[in-house]
Amino acid sequence: MRILLIEDDAATADYIAKGLREIGHLVAVARTGKDGMLLAAGESWDVIVTDRMLPGPDGLTILRALRASGIATPVLVLTALGEVERRVEGLDAGADDYLGKPFAFSELRARIAALARRPAASTDPVLLQVGDIEMDLLKRSVKRAGQPVELLPTELRLLEYMMRRPGQVLTKTMLLEGVWDLNFDPTTNLVEVHVSRLRRKLAREGSPAPIQTVRGVGYVLGQA
Repeated sequence: MRILLIEDDAATADYIAKGLREIGHLVAVARTGKDGMLLAAGESWDVIVTDRMLPGPDGLTILRALRASGIATPVLVLTALGEVERRVEGLDAGADDYLGKPFAFSELRARIAALARRPAASTDPVLLQVGDIEMDLLKRSVKRAGQPVELLPTELRLLEYMMRRPGQVLTKTMLLEGVWDLNFDPTTNLVEVHVSRLRRKLAREGSPAPIQTVRGVGYVLGQA
């Protein structure tokens, strides 16, 4: 497996790279955000592991640039900033996984293997459609009734999750785990806030709201 590691701390970078190479992976190491950005965008990788705090562009800036360029390589953010709010920021920027420092190498290895096992983009449909909503998975673009809809990365993931399950009632727990990779928290309004924003952006005068609330249960895209 070809792995790009973007980590400015020499001891941490050497430790991770040595461990991954010992189990047979090819590992390239970038010590700055600038070098990491160039390598991430200029070569093909199976998985990218990046620190969040880097000299030059930070990890989240690199993530956003990759996703904006249509590069879908799985990215794991490895950082000491492991609070829920920080994880959400990383996932919003386009991360596929998030692991806080300090960490066990065995967990890092397992998470990298899990990311690599995800189906390649070519095995997925290029276009999702539910009613008059279309999503181009390669361009990461959305249209409703032929008109473009500008969505943020998390809104795109939320809509994609729903479009892959049309007519299915999706609970708050399902959305937290499927979109944000978070455990259920009865005090958070994360789902409600993002569903509300997504509804507003998808709204079209004279057309029914595509996302319906099933009171006390969750949400459904299309007819339940």
